[in-house]
Amino acid sequence: MRRNWIYLLLFIIVLVEALATGNRVFFILLYLLLAIFVLAFLWSWGNIWGVSAERVVRASRTQVGRLAEERLVIRNSSPLPKLWVDVRDHSDLPNHRASFVVSNLGSQRQRTWTVRTICRKRGRFALGPMTLITGDPFGFFQRTRHISQTQNLVVYPATVDLPYFALPLGELPGGGARHQRTHYVTTNVSSVRDYFPGDSFNRIHWRSTARTGRLIVKEFELDPTADVWIFLDMEASVQAHLRVEAPQPEGAVPFWDERYQFTLEPSTEEYGVLIAASIAKHFLARNRAVGLLAYGQRRELLQSDRGERQLNKILETLAVLRAQGDIPIAETLASEGTRFGRNTTVIVITPSTDVRWVNALRDLDRRGIRGVGVVLDATSFGGAGDVRLVQSALAANGILSYHVREGDAIAQVLTRRALEF
Repeated sequence: MRRNWIYLLLFIIVLVEALATGNRVFFILLYLLLAIFVLAFLWSWGNIWGVSAERVVRASRTQVGRLAEERLVIRNSSPLPKLWVDVRDHSDLPNHRASFVVSNLGSQRQRTWTVRTICRKRGRFALGPMTLITGDPFGFFQRTRHISQTQNLVVYPATVDLPYFALPLGELPGGGARHQRTHYVTTNVSSVRDYFPGDSFNRIHWRSTARTGRLIVKEFELDPTADVWIFLDMEASVQAHLRVEAPQPEGAVPFWDERYQFTLEPSTEEYGVLIAASIAKHFLARNRAVGLLAYGQRRELLQSDRGERQLNKILETLAVLRAQGDIPIAETLASEGTRFGRNTTVIVITPSTDVRWVNALRDLDRRGIRGVGVVLDATSFGGAGDVRLVQSALAANGILSYHVREGDAIAQVLTRRALEF
């Protein structure tokens, strides 16, 4: 912009001198400057004409610690070559470096490059939009084109493998019969029906098929196995976050040169999400029905279910869950605990030092609902409160508990605590 003002001032000076003196040299210089301005204007317009951009995301879901990969394509559909095009990306994915300068883009050609980013934060992010910037070689005029195309990317929270996670002693593996249809093959056959395209062949009831002369399949009910419910405390007032200045890299480096090791953010919110995701993965891998309940931005309730699809639903919910709730975990247990039957296991993950949630968990135990407490020590995250009161209350009521501090290896802590029982 400053250069444009200089050339404009030069043009005015030459114009004044040409009109004042009538010197032929000033008129020639004036016409030359006018020709340069017109040429620069047409060049900048032609340099953006026919240029388009496209982004292709390889997968719309990934996980913290893994790569997010996308492919960017810049096309020139005009008969004129492009000297240069500056592609500026406005994605909100942290550390996503997709901006690029395309030079010497020939007619009817395209330029493609792949961007790989290590995901460091969970959440839902937008890849895009983009802005294409170009101009003339003299720098007089700048042309921009906004590409509004975006792609959503969901980054699941990280998980750790739990070799073992203890449930309360004396819990029976079975529960009351549940007359609820399921698409899984279980040992409980409830009825038969006609075959529909897409039904698995192992569901076919051959005796009924032979008797009726048409394909008949079995319908199943859920196994009478106790459900596992995860209560994640997302009340904002009880969370703690240890402020640690992360070292900033000097300049941008390629992802393959980054010596990246996943480091969990030192906050009770992130530790709680990681523990919830890991426990859900642990029990779903063992064919247990797992449900999730949390009060964050809103009430998040995932009914208990089995399988990989349930794990994806839980991880997707945890990816965008934030500690913005205002309902204490004690009130959540008291109000939501009425929905559970006997032999259900409730796992509470909380940094709260209010012993009322322990009393609520004790009341559930009197109704035959087993409770487990995963206590996040808020003081180790820079918070306040005395976690020993909660630990004493849990021990006094015979409730199995885990104590997690900032910097602990989650898998080792949960497994070690379980083996002590």
